[in-house]
Amino acid sequence: MELRHLRYFAAVAETKHFGRAADRLHLAQPALSQAIRQLEGELGTPLFVRTTRQVDLTPAGEFLREEAARILAAIDDSVRGVRRIAEGRQGLLRIAFTGSAAHTLLPRIARTVKRELPGMALEIHADLLTPAQVAGLTDGSLDLGVLRPPTSGDALTLRTIARDPLVLAVAADHPLAEKAEVSMADLRTEDFILFVGSRSVVNDAVLRSCREAGFTPTVAHEAPGTTVMLPLVAAGLGVALVPAATRAAPLDGVVFRDVSDAAYLDLALAWRTDDTDPALLAVLEVLEAAGLFSPTTPDSAPDSATELDEAVR
Repeated sequence: MELRHLRYFAAVAETKHFGRAADRLHLAQPALSQAIRQLEGELGTPLFVRTTRQVDLTPAGEFLREEAARILAAIDDSVRGVRRIAEGRQGLLRIAFTGSAAHTLLPRIARTVKRELPGMALEIHADLLTPAQVAGLTDGSLDLGVLRPPTSGDALTLRTIARDPLVLAVAADHPLAEKAEVSMADLRTEDFILFVGSRSVVNDAVLRSCREAGFTPTVAHEAPGTTVMLPLVAAGLGVALVPAATRAAPLDGVVFRDVSDAAYLDLALAWRTDDTDPALLAVLEVLEAAGLFSPTTPDSAPDSATELDEAVR
């Protein structure tokens, strides 16, 4: 059964008139009549009762009319779906966030994509450190990452979207919690909690800040992510320097204090340079239109949750 024959049949079944159906289909009436006869011959049964004044459906024709409406609607939906996917308006995007970035950017990015690309499904990977994101982007298990540069190699494209100062996370009953602001020198004798792994970008910034202040930190514990690090801080097992965005996820027993001379961290979107997936390109387009890629410099990039919120909106 040819699809065009099914469409021809549906037009005649709806109009119950070969002439009107032919006009709707932009087809000569004899050609339409011949196509219907071919369809009836293929099915082995009449579909219409023809008289000089009207065309009625046979019982078999009534059944086929309902089936044809369902089949043609499904085909039309499939065609629209294929076109949406080809245009990047529909599909699946796998996106990862570093722990602190998830607190501030995940809801905003997800809302933007949902609003502008309602047919796009997001697979979220939260609290994923930069090295793990780079590995996922490189092997194709991730499409987009919100991570902290630098990254090695030239296989990824990075767009800086914010700067985040390091702040002190300290137990609420710690003496440093009573100060409005601390300096790196105040942390010289403290036990530190770092992230697990030698390739952590945050760890590198913490160690660099300590070296510039003239000391090497004593590492008491290591945590796989902020969800473990902050409870360790609350337990009084050490202090931690974390990106300021971590303030968006407060925990009882932990307070955050500005550090006057700590390092800053960039936050960037990253994707494979050779990735031409329409879904990725469409998401990047709507995020740029939403202001996420507003031009910034090291002196003017957003460095607080409020500024970052405004940039994304």
